[in-house]
Amino acid sequence: MALQDIVEQTVAGLGYELVEIERSTGGLLRITIDMPWKPGVQQSVNVEDCEKVTRQLQFALEVEGTEYKRLEVSSPGIDRPLRGEPDFERFAGAIVDITLKAPLGAAAGGQVAVNRKKFRGRLERAPAGGWQIVWSDEPAVPPGRKVSRKREPAPLRALGFALDELKEARLAPIVDFKGRPAGDPAGRIAATGAASPFDRGVV
Repeated sequence: MALQDIVEQTVAGLGYELVEIERSTGGLLRITIDMPWKPGVQQSVNVEDCEKVTRQLQFALEVEGTEYKRLEVSSPGIDRPLRGEPDFERFAGAIVDITLKAPLGAAAGGQVAVNRKKFRGRLERAPAGGWQIVWSDEPAVPPGRKVSRKREPAPLRALGFALDELKEARLAPIVDFKGRPAGDPAGRIAATGAASPFDRGVV
């Protein structure tokens, strides 16, 4: 069975959502999980959740003879990737970073650089359907500096996009010390475990 299928079935069977699978040098297998989204309900993964998934995954991967040296199961952290329509619904209103597969080119209409592919803005539903991010090119005000009330704010800009036009989308890693409604305000939570010595695939 493919690694994606093993992990996805194991994580879903325990009542969690698979966010991301990463293989790193040195045999590290990193699995990111989250609580399934329920509108109006805020839930986050804790260390006990990560430990429970780690134990079950170690067993499942050993049965399948999957090669890895160390397993890490973690919560998404503040730069959580957005993978599909449910994630965009879940984090509508959040500040996100997106990277397009191709630069805007002529579609930029002189508003931004034609070769630009990366944008940061507030994720919203587009008026005509689909999604858009809204941002301002006004520079950030340095801490402690006062802003004149007479200062005209920079105009807002909007970029509409389809999900299949994106190379990557993530929550912007912005720390809000007053509390962030989306993501994991405490940072990434993880549990780790070495591969079983009986795993046929240990390298």
